[in-house]
Amino acid sequence: MPNRKNQESKPPVIVPDGALIPDEGSRILSAWNIAFFGSIGALLLLPLVGPSQYREIIAFLPDGIFRTFQVTVISIMLALVIGLIAGLGRLSKVWLINRIATIYVEVIRGIPLLVQLFYIYFALGKFFQVPRLVSAVVAMSICYGAYLAEIFRAGILSIPRGQMEAALALGLSRGQAVRRVIIPQTLSIILPPIGDEFIAMLKDSSLVSIV
Repeated sequence: MPNRKNQESKPPVIVPDGALIPDEGSRILSAWNIAFFGSIGALLLLPLVGPSQYREIIAFLPDGIFRTFQVTVISIMLALVIGLIAGLGRLSKVWLINRIATIYVEVIRGIPLLVQLFYIYFALGKFFQVPRLVSAVVAMSICYGAYLAEIFRAGILSIPRGQMEAALALGLSRGQAVRRVIIPQTLSIILPPIGDEFIAMLKDSSLVSIV
């Protein structure tokens, strides 16, 4: 039997923050400051002293930033709708709806976004013309809708069952209870992971450059 005194004397395990996360009262020459301000300085200095290609890239930045946020914002709004519908479908007691939602989530999550972009823009382009912006938004919405479906499902399952039972006891139908009681509470829970998905979608929007 191990000595209890030795176990109690062990110091607690401390997990430090990442090296690039600035601590309170950190010095100016911290890793985070060097990485952030160094990249900003390089972005401003290269167009002045570097080849002309850097100035051409800077000239395209405003349009690129606008397109990036345009595609990302439209896609996340559509993905939220798709994710909510698929998440509710995953929780549905109707066998057919549950199977369709499950197949959509499992299949789409297993296909890379780049492949979906190729399929929607190039493969479907042989049958009918798909505008570039539309194909990008559709691909990103379908892809991230599958991930958001699992976020919605987990958020709904995290709500205590007593909330639904209380709503039904007050005379609400199951649909009204979901819309007025369950969904509002779920949104406050899943807001952080939705923010993570928005950031991931913002970075993955670089793949749209292929179309």
